[in-house]
Amino acid sequence: MKNKLSDLRGLKYFLILWGTQALSSLGSAMTGFALVIWSYRQQGSALTTAGLAIASYAPYVLLSVFAGSLVDRWDRKKTLVICDLFAALTTVAMLVLLKTGRLEVWHLYAVNALNGLMNTIQQPASELAVTLLTPREQVQRVMGLRSLSGSLTTLLSPALATAVLTLLGLEAVIAFDLITCAVAVGCLLLVIRIPHADATEEKTGLLRSAREGLTWLNKNRGVLDMILFLAAINLIASIYNAALAPMVLSRPGGGETVLGALQTCTGLANLAGSLMVTLLPAPKSRVRVICNSLLFSMATENLLLALGRHAGVWCFGAVLGWVFIPVMNGNLSALLRLHIPVELQGRVYAARNTLQFFTIPVGYLLGGWLVDRVCEPFMAGLPGDAFLARLLGEGRGSGAALVFLLIAAAGVLVCFAFRRDKHLWRLEE
Repeated sequence: MKNKLSDLRGLKYFLILWGTQALSSLGSAMTGFALVIWSYRQQGSALTTAGLAIASYAPYVLLSVFAGSLVDRWDRKKTLVICDLFAALTTVAMLVLLKTGRLEVWHLYAVNALNGLMNTIQQPASELAVTLLTPREQVQRVMGLRSLSGSLTTLLSPALATAVLTLLGLEAVIAFDLITCAVAVGCLLLVIRIPHADATEEKTGLLRSAREGLTWLNKNRGVLDMILFLAAINLIASIYNAALAPMVLSRPGGGETVLGALQTCTGLANLAGSLMVTLLPAPKSRVRVICNSLLFSMATENLLLALGRHAGVWCFGAVLGWVFIPVMNGNLSALLRLHIPVELQGRVYAARNTLQFFTIPVGYLLGGWLVDRVCEPFMAGLPGDAFLARLLGEGRGSGAALVFLLIAAAGVLVCFAFRRDKHLWRLEE
């Protein structure tokens, strides 16, 4: 017990950063959940809600490869503070538009695009700050704690957002977001000390620095192939995200409360998985854990969402689909941190972000298009005694169920394909 307390004292600044940023993430997640409901009420379209995520990820993906070289040069603490303050300003602008009755869906796209631009710099800066604040022997525990906070955010944000939205309105949700952001910025400015990493080639141009990150990945095929594996999974996961709210909000057994319950079950599953990562020792094979966790997730939740007709089946699918995702994320993060040199992490993580996350806006766009333009019309045109109609049901939402059936098969195929990649297994050497 004394050793554990000593370990935690060694993580003092990380724990403060982790706690305040987790609180800020909760406020942001609540706003994001409330805006999805608000936008679907306005338009009733899967493409409309998917557009919110596309607007966030597009600048992030396009510019991430250059962000790492900037992060490697700049003061990490100042970078995080400026990014948080900019996000607060865009949130204030959105609140003003809402209070004056002028808020429209395209305003949300613009706000998300600006925040996505800031996240391009904030994310690699945050990753490097965590590395600098974490002793090497504490990597497994830190990854578990970060996964735990993400799980709590997933667990609490839908329930809190739904309650505040129903009782006090969207303005109160946004106000809470601003308060949590202020707490995070205050602690960054007044309490947290982030060590400096060794500076390397500070005068190198942006293009050359970006190329250095890509070159390092090209020379380390195991890390590169792991990133490409996650890019394929992200494509499927973003199709899932694009189809989830339209299906649950439109099916007879669904609605806003059910969507909130489904997100809460996802959070509980994430919480259980995060506790496993935090408490269990490092596995003998991180690659095997990553591959098997994703295979189990892809093979269970998507299928149950497709075939289920009520909240109980969907929630059970969410638990199965998400319980091992924190285990996967924790081992993935530890694997990358242990393989990528600290002095290059800003550049390599930025290159990773472009390669791993470029499929997310593509997946959201594809998912919204499949639901609105392909699968819903296809299912609506089937006779009631057709096999797919009997399997997936009829009416609105059955097209989204067909999308989940398709991505269940795609996810399993992707996992089996990458399990055969010899470069991944060489990361264990």
